[in-house]
Amino acid sequence: MKKSTQIQLSVMMFLEFFIWGGWFVTLGTFMGNNLHATGAETGMAYSTQSWGAIIAPFIIGLIADRFFNAERILGVLHLAGAVLMFQMSQTTDFGSFYPYILGYMIMYMPTLALVNSVSFNQMTDPAKEFSYIRVWGTIGWIVAGLAISYVFSWDSSAGIQKGLLQNTFLMTAFASGILGLFSFSLPKTPPRANESEKVTLSDMLGLDAIKLLKDKNFLIFFLSSVLICIPLAFYYQNANPFLAEIGVDNPTGKMTIGQASEVLFMLLLPIFFKKFGFKKTILLGMLAWAIRYLLFAFGNADELTFMLILGIALHGICYDFFFVSGQIYTDTKAGEHHKSAAQGLITLATYGVGMLIGFWVAGQISDRFINAEGLHSWKEIWWFPAGFAALIMLIFAISFKDEKIEYKAS
Repeated sequence: MKKSTQIQLSVMMFLEFFIWGGWFVTLGTFMGNNLHATGAETGMAYSTQSWGAIIAPFIIGLIADRFFNAERILGVLHLAGAVLMFQMSQTTDFGSFYPYILGYMIMYMPTLALVNSVSFNQMTDPAKEFSYIRVWGTIGWIVAGLAISYVFSWDSSAGIQKGLLQNTFLMTAFASGILGLFSFSLPKTPPRANESEKVTLSDMLGLDAIKLLKDKNFLIFFLSSVLICIPLAFYYQNANPFLAEIGVDNPTGKMTIGQASEVLFMLLLPIFFKKFGFKKTILLGMLAWAIRYLLFAFGNADELTFMLILGIALHGICYDFFFVSGQIYTDTKAGEHHKSAAQGLITLATYGVGMLIGFWVAGQISDRFINAEGLHSWKEIWWFPAGFAALIMLIFAISFKDEKIEYKAS
């Protein structure tokens, strides 16, 4: 790969995840303070990610893979996204906000696959080259969080009271417009499928891999993956409002520790995988979920702030040790003919169905534990995902028969 191409792809990844990290982390805080939304309404807003994940295969399978270059579709989606983001910044109530965020996530979620397609199309050895490109996405997410907290102070107590969090949407709209225009300069990535080739619903949703569920071990893993998304949704939806409400300084900036942790534990994952095997590695990931929420339940913004920071730092173990290990396990179980279908099925089940359920549950629980002053009883809220994660871990430990799975870098 030429150096100029590597730089182009790195900039693309940086902007792609700068955009996502620039508004998604603070969404719950924005909705509670700017739109005065309930927990259920916040859950509905976050669940648009799941609807986007469910609809994305249709956009990729029916349009991007058949008729147009991937980089052009990427450009159009981000330019449309910029317009929707600007509209989101102008709203003052949930009723007008929801159609925009739903439309935006239907536009944005397919771009996650498109940036990968553009990248892989330029690589001769993806196993070695892709990580150097993809890491810029994580850096982009971190930079967005640091800018919100330490450059603009939009998530400070004063900033929240002044309603400045709406500026996150303006920042994201600007970045989305830049990436939309920049996408048309990216290396050409022509359609992969022939226009006359028949594309079935089964192909797009990865349903060809459903036969893998006949394997008891894979079925247990599959169901565990869906269920673990319920406590995962609590983190995405509630962590930033929780930190802001209890008075933690620069909450969005501090949450970037989770992305730094993700990079670190991605590097450590091969060591754990080789030493402890798949089952123990994934159980450690589940245990980390339970510990994280217990740390949130008992930490505070004063002398026990370190507990909150540690809970955030566990994100690398929570995500990498479960989801990345799960992707490797799925790849191994699927075999050559069903790898893409199997990964598509897991993505649909987790980010689609699992997170959809999770955001709904998180919204209902959040609304249930609000005191007379309108503040949340966070200890009671965090007990639920902690207990649920521990229960899933126990069921998985008892039901899943250990298998020898070879780590393969992807």
